[in-house]
Formats: sequence, C-alpha cells, structure tokens
Amino acid sequence: MDYYIAPSLLSADFGRLAEEVRAVEEAGADLLHVDVMDGRFVPNLTIGPPVVAAIKRCATVPLDVHLMILEPERYLEAFAEAGADVLTVHAEATPHLQRAVARIRELGKKSGVALNPSTSLSAVEWVLSDVDMVLLMTVNPGFGGQAYLPAMTGKVELLRSQLSRSALPVDIQVDGGIKADNVAEVVRAGANVIVSGSGIFGTKDYGKTIASMRQNIRKAASTTA
Repeated sequence: MDYYIAPSLLSADFGRLAEEVRAVEEAGADLLHVDVMDGRFVPNLTIGPPVVAAIKRCATVPLDVHLMILEPERYLEAFAEAGADVLTVHAEATPHLQRAVARIRELGKKSGVALNPSTSLSAVEWVLSDVDMVLLMTVNPGFGGQAYLPAMTGKVELLRSQLSRSALPVDIQVDGGIKADNVAEVVRAGANVIVSGSGIFGTKDYGKTIASMRQNIRKAASTTA
C-alpha cells in the first residue's frame, strides 16, 4: 500500500500562501489538501475556485480539494477547471451521492467521498466501487487545530476491513487532529492518506515534521503488513 502526506492549507499563512506551498512541497508533501467551506454545511467560510486556481499555478504536487459545502454538484466543474486533481464531496451534503461522484470521474478527476464523525459507514456502502478515496473526518469539520477523536480509530479499522473483503483498491484518508505523535495509530487502523494542518504548519521545521511523520508511518505500516 502506498502512503501519502497531505498538508492542509487551512492552517497555512494565507498572506504568504505561495511561499507556504513551496515550503511544504520542499519538505516532502505528496499532496496539498485544500478545504473549501461554505458557512452552511460547516460553520466557517474559506475559499472558492479563484484561490484554488492561484494555488494550482504555484503548486507542483496534486491538489486534493475537500468540498465541505452543500449541493457540491453545483460547483464540481468550477473546481475541476480551477485545477483540482482530487475532488471529495460529503455524503451528508448531497441527495444524489452516486451521481456526484460519477460526475467527478467524468471530469477526469479522482473521486472522493467524505463522512463526518457521527455518520455511519453505511452512507457510502453503495458508492465504494465508484470512488478512489473515502475521507473519514477525525474531528467535526469546520475549524483547524482540533484534537483527534479517538473513537474514529475503530471506524477506520471497520472501513479498511470492508474494503479488503470486497477487494476494492480505495484509499482511506483521515483528516483532523493528526500529528507526528499519533499518525501511527491511524496507519495501523488502515488509513493511507494523511491530512495534517496545524500538525505541520504549526511547527517550526516543516521538513523535520514531515520526515518524522513519514518515519512513524513506515514503522506502523511494517507492523500491519
């Protein structure tokens, strides 16, 4: 299994965004996680397609765009055109989830579906063959800097078990409260795409932090092989 580290730009210094992008790329980021919030689905407002397009112009790694917005199907084309490489929609945010994830693939992008902590895995059971990734929120979405919810470890384990039984090559992404000192827990549970915001941008040396995370991922992965 391949493992990826995706710094969340929500915790970056937006006044120096291009510099922050270059810094985490040089530090070893595999993806850039971009949180889009509408102030309705989650209690915060962030960015839209123009900022994603600006990030794309200075980024060299893929953009992993997480749409925390109601009716995401209305904006898929705009974010695809802005440069998203991965588009993830919330199961809770659209009444036609299969149609939304299928449309993402039609646009030539990788398709993801996200679940809030209290949402059952059954909400995505019938679209697993249509997605490239499932994002399990490990905090309640809307704000950066929150603490990891320990109960989510079991949810990751259950999803990985379901995917293994079905032999589906679907990535499991975790987002919320992940830092170098707890990344091993989610990797042992079955996650392989690690989002970290303040866990990276809140540290003084991005390179040292990402290297530490990667070392802990390798150790954890070796015990699950």
